[in-house]
Amino acid sequence: MRAIAAAVAMMIMAQGAVAADDVHARVAERIKQLDSRLNVESVADAPLKGLYEVVLDSGEVLYTDDSGEYVLAGQLYQIVAGQGFVNLTEQRMQQIRVDMLAKIPAEERVIFPADGEMKARLQVFTDVDCVYCRRLHQEVDELNGMGIQVEYLAFPRGGANSAAAGKMSAIWCAEGDERRELMSRAKSGEALSAADCDNPVLDQFRLGQRLGVTGTPALVLEDGRLLPGYVPAQRLATMLGL
Repeated sequence: MRAIAAAVAMMIMAQGAVAADDVHARVAERIKQLDSRLNVESVADAPLKGLYEVVLDSGEVLYTDDSGEYVLAGQLYQIVAGQGFVNLTEQRMQQIRVDMLAKIPAEERVIFPADGEMKARLQVFTDVDCVYCRRLHQEVDELNGMGIQVEYLAFPRGGANSAAAGKMSAIWCAEGDERRELMSRAKSGEALSAADCDNPVLDQFRLGQRLGVTGTPALVLEDGRLLPGYVPAQRLATMLGL
């Protein structure tokens, strides 16, 4: 009898998995039919029973029913005792940011390492012509001194044909100490000699857009939280738990 019960349980679990896969495939197909430009990266059960979470390659998070007929574009909140409204959509976006940024190797960043032991890491989407990006850069030495490693990613706000994109290409064409030196010079207002190479500037710009970056500086903490705009060094250290 135990063997029969176990077999039945396994059959039910297998049927449930197949049914879930069918729903996920159906939802993805329905959204694709709506607009061929919408590429679905994943479909999963949403925290709210009866809804499914859809993550697009644009970085957007949507919610739908099991038929894909009804779509909800917005933030999903949960009321948690002692915490109030908890933004579940932003929590999901935080994990997406962590996962996507983890794919960018160190050699495609401009890294200002912490002095001594690294206690925290700050990833910053930056534009060398942005006033507040320059203000933040003036505090990089202070951040490094507190054990915070600052890693720059490119986000030329004006796009591929902007002056900032050209300057940032020159920076990313350099390596190591020279790359850091060029970043500092550009952020102090110096002109840089043009350089042409295979570089990730525009790829990082597009990635930033996918992750919700709309302006610079955009600071991403290690847990995936996105802070839009300049934050003073001392306040950043507090937010990073230092």
